[in-house]
Amino acid sequence: MPETQNDSVYVTDRLIAEDIDTYLDTHQHKTMLRFITCGSVDDGKSTLIGRLLYDSKMIFEDQLSALQADSKKVGTQGQDIDFALLVDGLAAEREQGITIDVAYRFFNTERRKFIVADCPGHEQYTRNMVTGASSADLAVILIDARKGVLVQTRRHSYLCHLIGIRNIVLAVNKMDLVDYAQDVFDKIVAEYSEFAKSIGIESFAAMPISGFKGDNITTLSDNMPWYSGPTLIDHLETVEVNSARDASKPFRMPVQWVNRPNLDFRGFSGQIATGVVRPGDAVRVLPSGKTSSVSKIVTMDGELDEAVAGQSVTVCFSDEVDCSRGDVIVPADNPPSVADQFEVTIVWLNDDAMHVGRAYWFKIGTQTVSATVRQPKYAVNVNTMEHVAAKTLDLNAIGVAELSTDRPIVFEPYTDNRTLGGFILIDKMTNATVAAGMINFSLRRAQNVHWQPTDIDREAHARLKNQTPKVLWFTGLSGAGKSTIANEVEKRLNLMNRHTFLLDGDNVRHGLNKDLGFTEADRIENIRRVGEVSKLMVDAGLIVLTAFISPFRAERQMVRAMLPDDEFIEIYVDTPLEVAEARDVKGLYKKARSGELKNFTGIDSPYEPPIDPEIRVNTAEMAATEAADYIVRKLMPLK
Repeated sequence: MPETQNDSVYVTDRLIAEDIDTYLDTHQHKTMLRFITCGSVDDGKSTLIGRLLYDSKMIFEDQLSALQADSKKVGTQGQDIDFALLVDGLAAEREQGITIDVAYRFFNTERRKFIVADCPGHEQYTRNMVTGASSADLAVILIDARKGVLVQTRRHSYLCHLIGIRNIVLAVNKMDLVDYAQDVFDKIVAEYSEFAKSIGIESFAAMPISGFKGDNITTLSDNMPWYSGPTLIDHLETVEVNSARDASKPFRMPVQWVNRPNLDFRGFSGQIATGVVRPGDAVRVLPSGKTSSVSKIVTMDGELDEAVAGQSVTVCFSDEVDCSRGDVIVPADNPPSVADQFEVTIVWLNDDAMHVGRAYWFKIGTQTVSATVRQPKYAVNVNTMEHVAAKTLDLNAIGVAELSTDRPIVFEPYTDNRTLGGFILIDKMTNATVAAGMINFSLRRAQNVHWQPTDIDREAHARLKNQTPKVLWFTGLSGAGKSTIANEVEKRLNLMNRHTFLLDGDNVRHGLNKDLGFTEADRIENIRRVGEVSKLMVDAGLIVLTAFISPFRAERQMVRAMLPDDEFIEIYVDTPLEVAEARDVKGLYKKARSGELKNFTGIDSPYEPPIDPEIRVNTAEMAATEAADYIVRKLMPLK
């Protein structure tokens, strides 16, 4: 007779009692499977995980007593044990009977260790589901046998496939509530098969189960003699994990930190993303391209003859090669690509919509750079798989867009390498993670466009003009006096024989930015273009004065990041709204108040004042000429 789960538990218990050292050694070398449960609301995800924990004897006696008591108080199964309460730990989850946050649980069997993430079913918690799925080897997609394939079934299946989960289990749950009918199961599998094929899921394992009753979870159920496939636990114990596939791929190790405990040791620490490395292997450090060979591989337990995907190690080189955090160590003869422009798929996770053109922190592996996203090519309607036009991405939206980074990064398409192909976007002001994404490929123009070296560099331009180039960035409300003061400052600098150029907000909209309006996205693009022009002018050795409302801190910071340290001077023309509105030289506030002028800063569009500007002037307290004199004095000595 085949060994059952109960037999395995018995053997494990006996081994623990008789030879704990052998048990611990065996347990240490078990493979680890990370999987998620997902699907629509009330499909029984939490109940299934609770059943797995219960059947694998991973519940202590006091937990079991508490579970029995809670089941009677807040359970949904009458006087029977409500296994979902083992996972739904938040008070709000227990009150509503739903999963809100991702709950991680650990359990093990005789053959394997498991980490399972119970993902919420509600659409509003899609971002939580994406978080749980990002590191999973397998997804158990549950379907309530009474309801069949629902919208969230499709959404979660699409997200799992998008994130790169190739092991899919279709668990048709609650078969006990449909009298274990085979025709119900077959109908659901047929419907799901048609949908799965349409989104690129090539294969999946379908099994009829009852998480509550335990049918086909750890042992085959007598209630469904028509099913001859494996139990859920048998499948989980034998399916191939990602680490096994990753080990067969080319060696890639993002450097986490430089390990330099003393003068005699220098190594580079990180977790191996894919492949195998051995002492003597010829390696290359990207993006610099410097080459060396591996002298030794060190861990806390000593040196290794070989290290594989998933291990955290310190790699030492035979030569003194420059390597730092964010670099990637790869085989010398098989490196990944380096680029700065990509097509990406983005899952937007923030309540505030994506700002097209705004600079976000882009974190991929151990690399962190600044990146901007262009207007999406399209968004995906996950209910119909239709590609729909989109100007931005809202919470839980999925779209495809082009993205550019401020410097080249080491990458591989997400389908080939999760570590070097998956990224997150971080808001620079709040440090909140606003999106998760996957690199599809680098853009051809990124491969064809290169920096052309020139003999006359920015230092030579500056020496010729006998000055230190800078950007004097005037920001403030409309009517604050930015243009007037900037003009006065330029006149004074001109008398001092300084080479200057004034970029005024109104003037550039007659030419360079005539195609832009005043929406938030257009304002961001307006400042981005002005920043790029200012950078070119600074490279030419000029002192550039800019007079723009530039209402958002993120865009002012973006321009600052384009320039070397100390070359961006933020000048805040601090004028109260009521003062600026009282002036209303152009009649704009009046139009904005009457509704004729939309997206007007200070009225129906926000202004974010500088937090720590280099220079601040208040035009309610000083005249324009006084403000200009003050600014020039603050700039001294101005070489």
